[in-house]
Amino acid sequence: MAAHFGRRLRKGAATTALAAAAVAALSASQAPGVTADDHGRRTTGAAQDAPDVNGDGTATGDGHYYTDLPPLDSPTPSPGDDKASGSSGAGDDSGIPATVLDAYKKAEAELRESKPGCNLPWQLLAAIGHVESGQARGGRVDAQGTTYSKILGPVLNGSGFAHISDTDHGAYDGDSTYDRAVGPMQFIPSTWAWAGRDGNDDGVKDPNNVYDAALAAGHYLCRADRDLSVQANLDAAILSYNHSQDYLNTVLSWLEFYRKGTHSVPDGTGTLPRHRSDGSGGPGSGTGSTPLPPVTPTKPSAHHTTKPGHSGSGSGSHSGSDSGGKPSTEPSKPSTPPAGPPPTPTDTVDHLDDAGTGTLTARAGGTFDKKIAVRPETKAGTAVAKVRVRFVVVGDTDATFTGGEKTATVVTGGTGTATAPALVAGEKTGDFTVRALVVGRTVAALDHTATVTERTADALARVGDTPLTCTPGGEFAEQIQLAATYKGAAPGKVAATATLIRSADDATENDKGPYFKDPDSTADDADKKPVRTLAGLTTDADGVLKLPKLYADDTTGTFLLRVTTAGGATVTLELKVAAAAS
Repeated sequence: MAAHFGRRLRKGAATTALAAAAVAALSASQAPGVTADDHGRRTTGAAQDAPDVNGDGTATGDGHYYTDLPPLDSPTPSPGDDKASGSSGAGDDSGIPATVLDAYKKAEAELRESKPGCNLPWQLLAAIGHVESGQARGGRVDAQGTTYSKILGPVLNGSGFAHISDTDHGAYDGDSTYDRAVGPMQFIPSTWAWAGRDGNDDGVKDPNNVYDAALAAGHYLCRADRDLSVQANLDAAILSYNHSQDYLNTVLSWLEFYRKGTHSVPDGTGTLPRHRSDGSGGPGSGTGSTPLPPVTPTKPSAHHTTKPGHSGSGSGSHSGSDSGGKPSTEPSKPSTPPAGPPPTPTDTVDHLDDAGTGTLTARAGGTFDKKIAVRPETKAGTAVAKVRVRFVVVGDTDATFTGGEKTATVVTGGTGTATAPALVAGEKTGDFTVRALVVGRTVAALDHTATVTERTADALARVGDTPLTCTPGGEFAEQIQLAATYKGAAPGKVAATATLIRSADDATENDKGPYFKDPDSTADDADKKPVRTLAGLTTDADGVLKLPKLYADDTTGTFLLRVTTAGGATVTLELKVAAAAS
């Protein structure tokens, strides 16, 4: 719509009035405080301070950030298509580097479990990540999600920015005098000390790691019990990241853009915005985004050993300032541009191979004995270390990995093998699939079939030994209880069937003698019809099966009750109906 009206504006005075009306309509549809340019895009107006949601009155950085707006046209491919396209994605604003995109989606999944009332969309993290660091400088991260070099904001020495003295002894930002915003989501060290998270399960909270930073940003936005599906709460969360109406409008524009559709592109091939809020230009000049120039990445040193202490307060709150990917001093360009970044381990993967998983079978509610293990391999069949492998439970099943998640991402170790967390079976029986994929690389998925069988018992015995007797037309005094076991343990929720049979050699239902009353009948107890087969019985959590009361008709004699569980455990009990002794 916006692009259409933009074209009409250029056709001349004959259609000027119509175009102006259309732009006015588009502008009116924007969020409060958001205006539109002459093509109907969101633009940023005069900066306005907003009250801090924490009420502490402190600035949140208020530094510069990328101000480029999304393109006029809707993203391609079509909405919902977030699969790797196989192209480089250069110049494609809707393409998000694969590892960065995975980090945003993983953070959303974790927040969906830990803070379901927040309703955090991963597209919000993507919008902030674009504005803060150009998606980690176009996805220049290694297989674990750590940036090849630190992304630093300006020195916060009070000269045009907030004045924040050093709080981390330079551990994160390399500055022992003043703090600087760090990483793809631009946290200042004092905020990272309490807001930092370990998003890639490596035991370290690193603001330079996109998994850690994305998860921390998600929790930061969701604090104060915000529901981000409410516009006022969404605006407050974004403003808490950077106190600027311009910033709010820019992030909302990218949020709307990404919600229309995105797809992943290979790491390192994303585009970097050109314009910053302080008026300085990014790489290149002109309008729109620019593909990243090739550089030779240098892997940062191992995770720092000096961590800032944890502070219980929110002072020195998060900085959205001087967005990541915008260091105050641009690196000098080599005289001869290198051919490009060297291939990462992920780039060398040709296929996935099974690493001796074996048969995957478990009883309902149990844990699978085997774990799925796969190896990313080169074309020559060599296993590749430091590759992220994602395992996904698919199919009609309630089975999950340990912890209740249906997805798990694992980094291959020194042997080049990735082992998924243990699978836990749900109550639904049958087959389902666990799919393994390489993160950041388009290779054929490797599927494993897992089977959930019903709960069973291998032994069944009566609790107690009192004779089961009754007079004609009466009811048995004792209510029968049976104990089921499976491999010596008490299994819960095991299905069982109880039947009054004709004889030990004839298991057909008897038509006389003892009976149960129809448990499904809504009639009064005295009017319920007699039934001699009860299906759908189950043991309790302790493996005990308690049968309903038994009654007797006028027929005397010795009768048999047979109870059988799933798995074939069986017990046959004698019931005697005789007149009372005189």
